Order: sequence, then structure tokens, then C-alpha cells
Amino acid sequence: MEFSLKDTQNNHLRTIELSEALFGREVRGDILARMVNYQLAKRRSGTASTKVRSQVRGGGRKPYRQKGTGNARQGTIRAPQFRTGGVVFGPLPRSYAHKMDKKERRLALMMALSAKHAAGEMIIVDSLVLAEVKTKAMKAVLAALSAEVSALVVVVEADRNVELSARNLPGIKVLRLEGINTYDLLAHEKVIMTEDAVKRLEERLL
Repeated sequence: MEFSLKDTQNNHLRTIELSEALFGREVRGDILARMVNYQLAKRRSGTASTKVRSQVRGGGRKPYRQKGTGNARQGTIRAPQFRTGGVVFGPLPRSYAHKMDKKERRLALMMALSAKHAAGEMIIVDSLVLAEVKTKAMKAVLAALSAEVSALVVVVEADRNVELSARNLPGIKVLRLEGINTYDLLAHEKVIMTEDAVKRLEERLL
């Protein structure tokens, strides 16, 4: 598959070859949906907690005698039917994570890349280097690439200038190659990758 390689000013430099196995796959929505659910479930903190009747403070004494009051019999004012009582079947701390096969997770990532390629929402640049930490410079690069609204920038390794320059731009996220994932690919309108990042990704996934 041929693809246009550009510079940071959106000028065409040359044509590069992309792997069809990585960027030309048939996209299946069910696999992408499962992967997104898998990622979001793992992110949930699962810290919601309620107290059952044995954990609520007070209520050790029987509120009134068993018979003769005309009321229903009660053993404690901390029973669930009382306003200050315990909670029945309330949430308790737990993990929401569920399993998903490694092969399926890898397939979902390749499908997400293929979906971005098919939609024309992928941009590959020869390199992305900033001389200093400057948000204005990063914003100018994104504007030239028509990706200033929502973009995922993928770099090979840590780049302090790029990461800090993009930090304050809404809708822009910089990811190192090892952190690339299906959810972030689908959550942003454009995906900007360096040529080196594409080569490393093909070596890793194929």
C-alpha cells in the first residue's frame, strides 16, 4: 500500500509503502467494541462502597416491645427498611476488569489503524522535532496538518519538547509507541505518526 509521507508543513516528500496486513485489514465493529469495553472496564476504580446492616453504627437495642404497639415488629433501627439503616445489595469495592485474548487485543489494534487509514484520518510525517518547549510551535504544526482540533500524536520514544508543548492543547494527546492503544486511536479524529514509529509498529505487530 502506497502512502504519502509529509513534513510538518504538510508538504509531500515522497511515497512510502505500508503493510496491508496492518493498515488494510477489514474492520469489524464487534471486535473494536469489545476492545473499547475492555479498556474502559480496566480503568474503572471500583471503589464504590456501602454498608450492610451489621456495619452501620448503632441499633443495638430493640426499638420498642414486640407486641402491643400496633406497629410491625422490629429488632433494630439499622435494618434496611429504616432511613438510617444498612443497604441491601449495594455496591462494594471490586474490579470491573474482564479477560480478552491477547490475539484479539492485537487484532483490534490493527483494525483501529486500518479504520483510520481507510477514513483518511492518518498522517505520517518524516519527523517531529521541536527546538524548544513552546505550545505555539506545536499548535502551528498541528494547524499545518489540519489536525488542531483532535489528534493523537505517536512518537517512538520520550520527547520532552513535543510532550510538554502539546500538554496544554485541548483534544491533543501525545503517546509513546509502547502506549499506543485502540481506544485512543478511535477517540481522536486524526492520528499523526512519524515514519520511524510506523516501521517500529510494523515490526512489533507483524
